[in-house]
Amino acid sequence: MEPATGAWCTASTVCFRLRDRERRLSAVRLDCGLAAEREFRYQPGDGVWELRVPRPAVQRLEYRLELTGPDGARTVLDPDNPLRVPGGFGDMSELRCTGYQEPAWLRRPRADGRWRDLYLPLPSVRGEMVARIFSPAVPTDRVLVAHDGPDFERYGRLGHYTAAMTGSGRLPPHHLVLLPPGERFEWYSASPAYARALARDVLPRIGAELGTRAPVVGAGASLGALAMLHAQRRHPECFAGLFLQSGSFFRPRHDRQESGFRRYLRIVRFTGRLVRSPDGPAVPTVLTCGAVEENRANNRETAQALRRQGYRLEYAEVPDAHNWIGWRDALDPHLTALLHTIWG
Repeated sequence: MEPATGAWCTASTVCFRLRDRERRLSAVRLDCGLAAEREFRYQPGDGVWELRVPRPAVQRLEYRLELTGPDGARTVLDPDNPLRVPGGFGDMSELRCTGYQEPAWLRRPRADGRWRDLYLPLPSVRGEMVARIFSPAVPTDRVLVAHDGPDFERYGRLGHYTAAMTGSGRLPPHHLVLLPPGERFEWYSASPAYARALARDVLPRIGAELGTRAPVVGAGASLGALAMLHAQRRHPECFAGLFLQSGSFFRPRHDRQESGFRRYLRIVRFTGRLVRSPDGPAVPTVLTCGAVEENRANNRETAQALRRQGYRLEYAEVPDAHNWIGWRDALDPHLTALLHTIWG
């Protein structure tokens, strides 16, 4: 029997219901960025607003409800669904479909290690940052560096992943460096100045702090993925591999909806040169992308170009969208396999 209110999914359908017996609302709309049909219809016999849509290719769905009433429109969490997930733009209601499971590493014991902060002046961009570094209890020259570091830790649980996978023996001990985004829209939009800062100011200082000169594995999501690939193309000697999730590799034929972004043209120029290039500084690389997100087309095109240029590349579409939980859930097996490839 279907619930009276809330949200649920079947093998083919997703349904949302909101109680409003006195019909105080004039409209209800789904805010999730996925479904083409988002307008609820009022069912007077049940006293509920209802929306049924074909189930997208996801195992979980993040959403809010936009309610229109006498005082205007407001966006709220689903009052009849207790599941919540945090994110960079606030909490979202979460619908989990049958069969969804959180990563097993979230429940594994974590290896010992210590966190420290490292101040990094960035003369190349006339800025500064404070990196957060996790180091294992045993010496190692392996280093994983992540863009959007605070959010990757807070929402994507990257530090937990590192310690749990090391503690279980599934990955060798390694340092994790979390880089804050700073002027994110400027730094992470194919900026030559930021790529230079990463190669000349950030990575050498981190290497000196950790006692290693080995190239690092770079990771990033969305604009952070774009910026990491852009830096690797300009300074390939710094990188041993790349882990890129839902990269904002904007292309005019796929992403005109992003043309209002102030650095859209700079990104488009970079991605255009990238896909036209006959070769490149190839390293082992993994690209993941949500099966239902707008970036899927440009990620597919980027993956094809990198593979043609000699990158040892895995491309995976995961059953989620453009969000931190989807990126977290893809760390294993995809980042795990990449690190095994690079570190043995």
